[in-house]
Amino acid sequence: MRSLVTGFIALLGVLIIVSVTPVEGRQSANAPTTSSTDSDTFDPRDFSGVWARFGGREGRGNAQGGAPFPEKGDDGFGMDVPPFTPEGQVKFDSYKPGYGRPLGSAAAAERPEEHIGRRRAVPPAEQNDPASLCSPYGVTRLILTSYFSTVEFVHSNDRLVQNFAWMKDYRNIWMDGRELPTEIDIANWNGYSIGRWEGDTLVVDSYGFEESTWLDRYGYPHSGEMRLEERYRRIASDRLELIMTITDPLIYTEPWVSGRKVFRKMEREESSINGWYELFDERCVPVDEFDFNENVRSG
Repeated sequence: MRSLVTGFIALLGVLIIVSVTPVEGRQSANAPTTSSTDSDTFDPRDFSGVWARFGGREGRGNAQGGAPFPEKGDDGFGMDVPPFTPEGQVKFDSYKPGYGRPLGSAAAAERPEEHIGRRRAVPPAEQNDPASLCSPYGVTRLILTSYFSTVEFVHSNDRLVQNFAWMKDYRNIWMDGRELPTEIDIANWNGYSIGRWEGDTLVVDSYGFEESTWLDRYGYPHSGEMRLEERYRRIASDRLELIMTITDPLIYTEPWVSGRKVFRKMEREESSINGWYELFDERCVPVDEFDFNENVRSG
């Protein structure tokens, strides 16, 4: 009987505590967050570490919310391509990618719902992908290349740095309150980028891109007037979500919103070689790239 009474008193105490505890408001911007998919706490504004969009050891599991990881079409910018302007159509037609369903093939004919950009691959000897010459990829394609490569985020006092394993490239996202330049005398391969926080979402605006890069490996074009918005949100301790929007009225008749990209944070041993924890040295070497042209790029 005593144990029953003691248990009842303990339960009553818990109920009283719960009933008088005030309801908390929204968490502060830097407060730790607990993922609904695991018990780890994390700072939603801390992107430090190495991230990738391939399945790694766990294979292609599900990200928070049940979305497949990686998602269908994840190797390209997006599936819902807006109409081209006349200038955009000319530029698009001039690009000959080696990736996608072969042009005129049965595989291409079986998928009429796909945009023609994914159904026009040509043989290696006919493609004109700047990547085949180890030319700089440009920031959107570097981001998308994390489908098989990795990107590292490094926080600094005045900027967030993205280091890309592929091409050994990098990018500064300035967080010091500066504004984007309004007139560009010298375009950057990765553009000029500034960032700001909207709640726990990092919003990055970029402008001033070198226009010869492709948006992705399927040969979608852009002009020097392209503006890129990226919205990053850490949705779990080991998941980072990204949605990009391109506004380029010289090429597209309306903004193009990317597919949802989900990155997985890599374990130290997954991003180590010879026991050394660092981004892999994944350079584009012309002699290797020429061999790749002949044997792979027509896939």
